[in-house]
Amino acid sequence: MSVWLPGAPCTPRACVEPAQRGAAAVRAVLRLTAVTVVLLAGIVLLPAGRHLPAALVRHWSRTIVRAAGVRVRVHGPAAPAGGVLLVANHISWLDIPLLAAVRPARMIAKTEIRQWPVAGALAARAGVVFIDRDRLRALPGTVARLADALRAGAAVGVFPEGSTWCGRAQGTFRRAVFQAALDAGVPVQPVQLTYRLATGAASTAPAFVGDDSLLASVWRVAATRGLVAEVEVRPVIRPGTHPDRRSLARAAQPPPTDAPSPAHPVLTA
Repeated sequence: MSVWLPGAPCTPRACVEPAQRGAAAVRAVLRLTAVTVVLLAGIVLLPAGRHLPAALVRHWSRTIVRAAGVRVRVHGPAAPAGGVLLVANHISWLDIPLLAAVRPARMIAKTEIRQWPVAGALAARAGVVFIDRDRLRALPGTVARLADALRAGAAVGVFPEGSTWCGRAQGTFRRAVFQAALDAGVPVQPVQLTYRLATGAASTAPAFVGDDSLLASVWRVAATRGLVAEVEVRPVIRPGTHPDRRSLARAAQPPPTDAPSPAHPVLTA
């Protein structure tokens, strides 16, 4: 088992709602066409990289989620400026643009992605921090690289569960990445992601779990009517409030999705 990527028990057959059929196919094709257009626009802008205004990146991130047919509701205050470790539960490929909609950040990805045609070069240019998930010896060096990025004022985005879950179940935050925030003396910004239908019922349609393929997951999202992504920006954890990474990870861990959340302003896109 990878030190970075523990397994989750969630599987497409056991946990995920099947894709809708019939007229949903036409809806999915139209939405995927829109997603492609938005992605191409992002690729055109990618050479500007970190020089792009954060507001533009946040807008693009929300737009790609909306293009897939998912409404976005962001609750809570703005994430702090300067170096910050953004942490969130992990359910879907949609989580990455949703986290960027809170604050654009350098994401963590497995080293294998660097070798992917086109995607590897794009990820590297976007500032992705690549990690070797299967080598325990690489862990201290990776934490040190993350701490350096945080000290330099960057936001770093991490999904500390280490694996995607269906949304009705969730994993425990792994502690290693929180050491980077302690070493750099920066705040931790927890974010909780929840997917629902327009009726308010929880939905597992966006989940990307187990042996699910990315194409199948993208199609399922695009074919589903009335999906809503709830993004709750939870209270920031200031430096010095927790003595070690274990207690810091525990403090950042989101509550179960059916737990009541504090009232916050809501911004719907």
